[in-house]
Amino acid sequence: MKKILGGTLIAFLVGFTANAQGLLNKSETVFTHQDTLRGSITKERAWWDLKYYHLDIKVNPSEKTITGSNTVRYTVLQEYNKMQIDLQEPMQITKVAQDGKDQKFVRVGNAFFIELTAAQKVGETKEVVISFGGKPKEAVRAPWDGGLSWKKDKNGKDFVASSCQGLGASVWWPNKDHMYDEVENMLISVNVPGDLTDVSNGRLQSVKKQKDGTKTFNWYVANPINNYGVNINIGDYVNFSEKFKGEKGDLDCNYYVLRDNLALAKEQFKDAPKMLKAFESWFGPYPFYEDSYKLVEVPYLGMEHQSSVTYGNQYKNGYLGRDLSGTGWGLKFDFIIIHESGHEWFANNITYKDIADMWIHESFTNYSESLFVEYYYGKDAGAEYVRGCRKNIHNDATIIGNYDVNNEGSGDMYPKGANMLHTIRQVLNDDAKWKSILRGLNSTFYHQTVTTKQIEDYMSAQAGINLNKIFDQYLRTTKIPTLEYFFKDGHLGYRWSNCVDKFDMPVKVKLNGTDVVLKPTQDWKSEKIAADKPTLEVNKDFYVASFNITE
Repeated sequence: MKKILGGTLIAFLVGFTANAQGLLNKSETVFTHQDTLRGSITKERAWWDLKYYHLDIKVNPSEKTITGSNTVRYTVLQEYNKMQIDLQEPMQITKVAQDGKDQKFVRVGNAFFIELTAAQKVGETKEVVISFGGKPKEAVRAPWDGGLSWKKDKNGKDFVASSCQGLGASVWWPNKDHMYDEVENMLISVNVPGDLTDVSNGRLQSVKKQKDGTKTFNWYVANPINNYGVNINIGDYVNFSEKFKGEKGDLDCNYYVLRDNLALAKEQFKDAPKMLKAFESWFGPYPFYEDSYKLVEVPYLGMEHQSSVTYGNQYKNGYLGRDLSGTGWGLKFDFIIIHESGHEWFANNITYKDIADMWIHESFTNYSESLFVEYYYGKDAGAEYVRGCRKNIHNDATIIGNYDVNNEGSGDMYPKGANMLHTIRQVLNDDAKWKSILRGLNSTFYHQTVTTKQIEDYMSAQAGINLNKIFDQYLRTTKIPTLEYFFKDGHLGYRWSNCVDKFDMPVKVKLNGTDVVLKPTQDWKSEKIAADKPTLEVNKDFYVASFNITE
């Protein structure tokens, strides 16, 4: 290349990219002791392994209160007697008992530390019963701010729902509020006014009428479930159902909607079995056959609560009637049904240990929208959809957040993360292998909590390609790699700039009208070409920039 480039041009190129290398610095956000208590595996959490909850509550919509208890069953991993249980202001723990004896506890902000008097011997299974109550934080703009939505339907009946990702399940009930340790199964008992129905996770075991005219709904969850996936939905519901013939047999599908919306739901919810068919093909069997699949109407947009996916998209296609991709394909399906149900695989089956790795939930699920489009309308349509979502990328902060302080990364984890995955798919250039990786993730990490490193390492191993630098580029910087190139004296010169150190992702281009694969690095490479007026066009399915430095 030294024979091709003159000294002046070399100086220009060095100056152009001098500040483009390396990783973006993390945000200078100041975190507090409360952030650490909420987001880290403290000593008071680490010594016990969560096994079972029985959340037994009374919901009073007229007073906007929740009272009741949570029985926590656990196995002792290390001998220690101080337990951390989380419950956020203004909710209060009123009593803690073990073996029928009251236990002392102190509150430190939103964390309660319980002094257990009985010996906690390694290998033993123990229980604590935690009584609590109060008025939980009311959500202002659910599901993003978290809390309880206390609404009325158009007939004046109470319409109540929980949503709490990020903020944490401890906003409304006491629990071990860290994602690393999922409860293995749980019973959810919800007492509500007698003219209302509660829909929660899992399968309905029984409905018991109480002497005061209220009803208690008992839901059993047979599979591991993350904290924020636990929900209550209370309203004047009617139910209809169907069976989906899936990869593991018949899957029970139940739909709960407000009484006046039954006809609308029976038409709009036809997207649910279509979703199941597409996603079982791409990702493998629905992960919770034992707990069924439910779609539940709520007074907010929607959320991925496990086996109890919530819906508030106003019975419209797109995102409240809008196509987020701007391509037209986004109006072919109901965004909330497809996106939130996609989380059953990426969020509920495979769950991040730390919210800093929330991209594992959102990038794959955002990409699932384009895979749904591809399944029904073809590969070009799916690709057009995901490319169209690039207009929503801001590149203002890194996708991975700060660890151990309950800090999620940039919202770019949705469209940028999806386009990173679409780019990796182009690098593989093997659709069968790509599907195998997606299905393999869901089988290898079935019902597990994971880290980014586990996902990166698995995908690299299965791809047979070291993808680490690609992940570094898109997850840990805000820089879009730029293919710099020029034509001179019958040669093509090219390299990567605006990239992490040692970035060497291959890229498909159309060179003089012919499809070729270039393998750029940060150093200039040269290819001899034969064309009087050479042209180069980067394949648009790669989320990269390009720059002809001679123009």
